[in-house]
Amino acid sequence: MKVRIVADSCCEFPQELKKEAECVNVPLTLIVDDREIVDDETFDQQNFLKLVAGCKGVPRSACPSPESYMKAFECDADWIFVITLSSALSGSYNSAELAKELYDEEHNGEGKRIHVFDSKTASGGEAQIAIRINELIKQGLLFDEIVERCEEGIKNTRTFFVLESLEIFRKNGRLSNTKAFAANVLNLKPVCEGVNGSVEPASIQRGIKNALKKMVELSLEGLKDTKERILIINHCNCRERASAVLADFVSRAEFKATMIMDTAGVSSLYAAGGGIIISL
Repeated sequence: MKVRIVADSCCEFPQELKKEAECVNVPLTLIVDDREIVDDETFDQQNFLKLVAGCKGVPRSACPSPESYMKAFECDADWIFVITLSSALSGSYNSAELAKELYDEEHNGEGKRIHVFDSKTASGGEAQIAIRINELIKQGLLFDEIVERCEEGIKNTRTFFVLESLEIFRKNGRLSNTKAFAANVLNLKPVCEGVNGSVEPASIQRGIKNALKKMVELSLEGLKDTKERILIINHCNCRERASAVLADFVSRAEFKATMIMDTAGVSSLYAAGGGIIISL
């Protein structure tokens, strides 16, 4: 049984997973003023952050087309599992679902099975699903069993993030210039949480260190099964900060595994330089 795991480019596949499973990213497009940057293996984070810092308009992303997903389905895999950004944040899920419908119509009777997961999250949260799929495949589970287990896992995944800057919120109209200025003056840092696929403020802290500490506390609150969970920390150009966050986590709880990964294009756009995203 051959399996392919497809995800939009907000999912950063761990290197170890890519050695064990066939993993394919379908890129989003990043738009900064009049520049379009494809979020694929050519993505240059340092150059991109400079472009975003100097842009006059609102940087944004465009989801992959159904055709892009369909190209990823053209393979000899028997099972294809697709993982997308939260449908509340992007059109990536709807695009992938449409691609599945079109592909099934064009290849009626081929026997290939495809399932699209709405991750209800992003970045490392998407990677959590990919890792889980691979684990269940190795256990010999059937297609429908894998889907059921992963859909249940999506409900239990926790995602939090802390931003160094509120500039992306200001540019996107989610924060007034006055509030953004006040937050900068007071050195206020938001701790945000993924809730039912959307982003909600969980806390506001004075200073980045307090915000990161609060993020760790909130993400572990009420959890009794950390030994069965994988902790993924994604960072945007701040590995030392990510390492400090990891040290804080492991001083408080034991995990099945931990990993630190740099953000790709989409996550770099919204996390911005210094941003930290965690999922467990």
